[in-house]
Parts: sequence; structure tokens; C-alpha cells
Amino acid sequence: GLSFVTSSTWVPAEGRFGALAFIYGTVLSSVLALLLAVPVSLGIALYANEAAPSRIRRPIVYVMDLLAAIPSVVYGLWGIIVLAPFIGPHVYEPISSAVGDWPVIGWFLNGSSGRSFMTAGIILAIMITPIITSLSREVIATVPSAQREAAYGMGATRWEMIRTAVLPWGRGGIVGAVMLGLGRAMGETIAVALVIGSQSGQITTHLFEAGDSMAAVIVNQFGEATGTHRAALIGLGVVLFLVTILVNVSARTIVGRFDRRAQGV
Repeated sequence: GLSFVTSSTWVPAEGRFGALAFIYGTVLSSVLALLLAVPVSLGIALYANEAAPSRIRRPIVYVMDLLAAIPSVVYGLWGIIVLAPFIGPHVYEPISSAVGDWPVIGWFLNGSSGRSFMTAGIILAIMITPIITSLSREVIATVPSAQREAAYGMGATRWEMIRTAVLPWGRGGIVGAVMLGLGRAMGETIAVALVIGSQSGQITTHLFEAGDSMAAVIVNQFGEATGTHRAALIGLGVVLFLVTILVNVSARTIVGRFDRRAQGV
């Protein structure tokens, strides 16, 4: 019933199944990935299209295409073997010690686990950056040269031209690229399962603590699940499917709204 998505208790041995913690972990890690990936992706796309000479643009495009082609399990293995053992004691722990007792900031920058929400967000950000970058580059490339020339003709600098001519023209497509990246992040399985920590029932604002996600718990537990446990995991899959559909529908709605605005409708 409704308690399946409002409860965070997940105890298969007692037949108690609540998906809220996994929904929370999925959303949190995906949002962290967007916060990290979007500025980098948009910056790379704008630099490659608007400022970089061809000798630099080609390697950037090549590297982005190469990163997009790497299997997710490779990112996950790198995360659990290299990133997590390093980032926990050398980054998270010093930050937590310095600001963990502060109000507000300490609610988020607390904990020291290498396998955590933040690590999952970093891995996801690396994975979705090529997608958002490539799509944003294609959108920016469609901006008519007349838009740029008009901005320059009014005395705009390069940054002013980008801000007043390029971004407004392409924002619908850029938002669509971001939402597509969000959909990829929310559905990612293997990489997240390896680095998020698999801490069932964990709902916390501490970004440096372990947690779990819907896709990760399905892949970790489905092989040994039977009866009600398996049904609960299938239910998680349905919830993940519905959330993904909601994200995609939202993306289409946002893109359509921006397109109508661009056309003056």
C-alpha cells in the first residue's frame, strides 16, 4: 500500500519493506550529480563552441565522446578502488572535522565514509557530463550567426553575447540535455551500487555518509530474494520506472514551454 513509499524500514527477515530511503538516495545522488555536472558541462560546451580554437576543440570533443563510451562498471570500479579509499580520509574527514559542528553547513558536510552519497554523486557527475556537454554543444551550434552578430553590433563583449544571445536561444535544448542527464543518473545501477555504501534505511542530510538507491538495492538483493522480498524489489523497479517517466515528461514540458517562448507564442 501507500506505506511502501512512505516508510524507510527495510527488513526482509521480518517482511517489512519501505522504499522511502531508496527513493531519497536515488534523488539525492542524482541531484548532487547535476549540481556538479551542469556547470562543468555547460562551461565546456560554451568554450568548445564559442572560444576554443579548432586545435583545442577537436581534443575536447574526442575526450567527451570517449568518456561517454566507457561502460558504467568501469566508472564504478574506479570509484570503489581508487576514489572512495582516497576521498574518505583525505577529503571528507578533514571537511567534516572543520565544519561538521557548524549550523546548516554541518548538516550536509558531515561524515567520513568513502562510499557515500557524495561519492555516488561524483561518479554520476563524471558519467553524465559527456551527455550534457554533447547535447548542449549541438544546441549551441544551432544558434543563428545573426544572433551573435546582432549582439556584437550593439557593442557586447563575448560573455555578454553568450549571455544575451546564445543562452536565451538555446536554453530549451540545454534544459532538455540536463533533464536527460538526470534521467541517466537516476537509472544508473552498477556504478552507484559499488560506491554508495548500500546502507539500507539511511535517510540523512550528511552527504559523506553511506546510503542506498533504488537501482542499487535491486541489483544487490534480487538474486537472493524470494516471495514478498522479490515482490518488494519489483515494486521498487516500478517506482523507479514511474519516477523516470515523470522526469522525462517534465523535460518535454519544460522544453516545450521554452520553445513556445522563443517563438513568441
